[in-house]
Amino acid sequence: MTTTPVLYEQRDAVVLITLNRPDQANAQDSELLYALDDAFHRFAQDDSAAVAILRGAGRHFSAGHDISPGGLADYERDYPRQGMWWNHVGKVGADNYLAREQEVYLGFCRRWRELPKPTIAQVHGACIAAGLMLAWACDLIVAGESAKFADPVIAMGAPGVEFFCHPWEMGPRRAKEFLFLGERITAAEAYEMGMLNHVYPDAELEERTFELAEKIAKRARLALALTKMAVNQAQDAMGHRTGIDSVFGLHQLAHVQNLVEMGTPNRGFDSAQTKRSMDGA
Repeated sequence: MTTTPVLYEQRDAVVLITLNRPDQANAQDSELLYALDDAFHRFAQDDSAAVAILRGAGRHFSAGHDISPGGLADYERDYPRQGMWWNHVGKVGADNYLAREQEVYLGFCRRWRELPKPTIAQVHGACIAAGLMLAWACDLIVAGESAKFADPVIAMGAPGVEFFCHPWEMGPRRAKEFLFLGERITAAEAYEMGMLNHVYPDAELEERTFELAEKIAKRARLALALTKMAVNQAQDAMGHRTGIDSVFGLHQLAHVQNLVEMGTPNRGFDSAQTKRSMDGA
């Protein structure tokens, strides 16, 4: 990497955390995800920081998992472990994919969702597949009016991304159509489904998101933390955590089937094929 994968800036009580792989549309490799985890941990431990805004540099929020040859090579690269699963390096099949994805996809997203301070995803451009997971890990999601959302992972033989929040974010029937088609939806459609808190004109997105964060930052820290815990616990009581754990297992089953059939975990899809699938091709 020639650039810092995640930027961290504080303005009074508001922290701006920026995904910084603009040339790759902020596609997520392990280096970016571990850097993002470090940034969220820094925010959580800083008493002067009250609210964090997660955003992307360049034209897009995040194009999802990095499925380039370099990104896929992460399945054989070692990184400092945060969870208790064994090291994935040198393992094969589910022994590799389950161990790695339990940490960097499901584990990190769940860890960020449970961070006891408010977080806001500021989405512009593309928010695709794993980009959705980052947004869904945040408490609020706001978007520019030209933003687009999609989960085309069915084209890779899997039932959606690893942090499977779809039924809770848009309802079960909308979730099925969204996943079956794998096509993009607009910010207006995502708002109508209930997935977004606000849609702002693109030119106003940064300013309006910061104003929202400043208002929240005026509330008492413990009251915010307890309120966040209350809503998350109610959601978990409705099956959020158990459902995601169940689908994560199905996702791993899909990886193994793809390896058996085609020798790759994602049926050999690259970014160009994924784009065509979102276009309905």
